[in-house]
Amino acid sequence: MAQINFGGVMEEVITSEEFSLDKAREVLKNETVAVLGYGVQGPGQALNMRDNGINVIVGQREGGKSYERAVEDGFVPGKTLFPIEEAAKKGTIIQFLLSDAGQVATWPKVKECLNEGDALYFSHGFAIVYKDQTDIIPPENVDVILAAPKGSGRTVRTNFLDGSGINSSFAIHQDFTGRARERTIATGIAIGSGYLFPTTFENEVYSDLTGERGVLMGCLAGVMEAQYNVLRKHGHSPSEAFNETVEELTQSLIRLVAQNGMDWMFGNCSTTAQRGALDWAPRFRDAVVPVFDELYESVISGKETKRVIEANSAPDYREKLQEELDVIKNSEMWKAGSAVRSLRPENRT
Repeated sequence: MAQINFGGVMEEVITSEEFSLDKAREVLKNETVAVLGYGVQGPGQALNMRDNGINVIVGQREGGKSYERAVEDGFVPGKTLFPIEEAAKKGTIIQFLLSDAGQVATWPKVKECLNEGDALYFSHGFAIVYKDQTDIIPPENVDVILAAPKGSGRTVRTNFLDGSGINSSFAIHQDFTGRARERTIATGIAIGSGYLFPTTFENEVYSDLTGERGVLMGCLAGVMEAQYNVLRKHGHSPSEAFNETVEELTQSLIRLVAQNGMDWMFGNCSTTAQRGALDWAPRFRDAVVPVFDELYESVISGKETKRVIEANSAPDYREKLQEELDVIKNSEMWKAGSAVRSLRPENRT
């Protein structure tokens, strides 16, 4: 492991230079990786491993869009594409990448397919940490491991294709074989991780659920809507309000932050923007701390888990989800966004 200074705190990380792809292939040469679920994380991880020369099969319920997508991606029914239970029986590393609610629903059958010495792999700590609600308790004679890419499944794939890789965390919950660590790291490298940092199942799910509901998605969507509405209330046009709220952030500023950090971005903007950002950032920080405290408590208490399982297990979940998404899509703000995106040079015909 390499020792890296993260803001004055020394942490250990594993890079793809330290644990090479060739080493990962050697560790996994006698393994069959069964990817259960071809929805969000499944495609990116499965395709990256296949491209990296790992023996990969996919388990997916036949007849749905995800099954069709797996076929389109070159997985062959009866050869590399199977029903979920059959794939689980054939695999030695079983990547349980169904949705959290899907894992709850399929676990009783998947559990029966596990053989002694298999590795049960997760990309999220949800099922294991909240076992009182999920009832997912692995048998004692398997490894239970985690590699969690810090990005969407689509990004796992696109970053792999452009050669940049993605950051991932890893954890070992149960080491039956004595090989759990090397299996975890090898699989993490094989799915396209540029570097891996150690965590626990608990820390992964607590940070992940907080991040998704917070800065990464929920908070971001909420503050964008708030600023857009304030600008519109004061007479700014939809295009101006959207450009000043979303377009400039996503097409310019956030890229500078990604490349160089917030201090660099502040230091290389206009002095007017610089002064205002430095003055107002602490006010926004202090205003939202109570919300984040409430959010984190809701995560660790299991309230968020209960909400997810109940909502996502409902028979009309997809219909209700689409209704909620349509409200966003049909709002003035995001209709303006669609128009603005169509005017980007790459989208003009």
